[in-house]
Amino acid sequence: MASLVAGFGPGDEVLVPDFTFVSSAQCVALRDATPVLCDIRDDTLNMDETRLEEALTDKTKAIIPVHYAGVSAEMNSIREFADKHNLLIIEDAAQAIGCSYHEKPVGMVGDMSVFSFHSTKNVHCGEGGMVVVNNPEFSEKCSIAWEKGTDRSRFMEGRVEKYQWQALGSSFLASEITAAMLSVQLNAEQEINDRRRVIWQRYNDALGQYSGSGKIKTPYIPDGVVHNGHMYFIILPDQNSRSALISELEEKNISAVFHYTPLHESNGGKKYCKQGMELRNASDLPHRLLRLPLYPDLSHDDQSRVIDMVFEFVERL
Repeated sequence: MASLVAGFGPGDEVLVPDFTFVSSAQCVALRDATPVLCDIRDDTLNMDETRLEEALTDKTKAIIPVHYAGVSAEMNSIREFADKHNLLIIEDAAQAIGCSYHEKPVGMVGDMSVFSFHSTKNVHCGEGGMVVVNNPEFSEKCSIAWEKGTDRSRFMEGRVEKYQWQALGSSFLASEITAAMLSVQLNAEQEINDRRRVIWQRYNDALGQYSGSGKIKTPYIPDGVVHNGHMYFIILPDQNSRSALISELEEKNISAVFHYTPLHESNGGKKYCKQGMELRNASDLPHRLLRLPLYPDLSHDDQSRVIDMVFEFVERL
């Protein structure tokens, strides 16, 4: 919906991190515009804000930064770059509900921001999402797109005598049952995020001793950033060691998984995207990343089992 109302079209280019879920790029490709893949930082795995100039062309219209694992991208630098080159920002905050960046809620810097309520997220209702509009230019446009392209909202407010088709839109409405489920989840958001952060911190307190040892890397949280405990991951030395650890954990009925394939390696990425720069980190880090179990009801004993297994494995590296 954000890409639709932003007016992306043929000939437009939008900067997107290479390491992200397909939605971040597919929303651009669906408008017949071109997602331009950018490299990621080696610490947060967010879009590398220091290299955006490499991907800039006279066709660049917008930036879609992603707040990976609930850790905000460096939005002050991205906003400065966007303002300098007259670009829109659509924040992909799918994983970042309840997070903050320098005391601002994540999602407040971009012209628009999108959040996910998919079942894998901290707050969810199975499927669904939310668009936050910070730029007044897009408020009415989002309302029309949300109402299947009509100005029904204006009619319901008594601003027009009848409503009619105004622009492109679709059926973005949540069902009443889905919305009811989401309402309960939203009321518990603080409790959910606090519990996840406790589990995240216990992992980090235990495994952080290995960070910098060359055996594993643990997550990095920049100054001024508050995360929501969405995900705890470690970076292994190579893909083989990651596969070996996954297998050992599986033998103990512990499910640990990797994450996205870099977009440039996918069939869709090759077909619809272009590379805006050398993708050094995005070509490497995702193949060494392993996500450890993290959910609000993870027991202390079960987490201890995971930590002990990782300890045992890392000691053998």
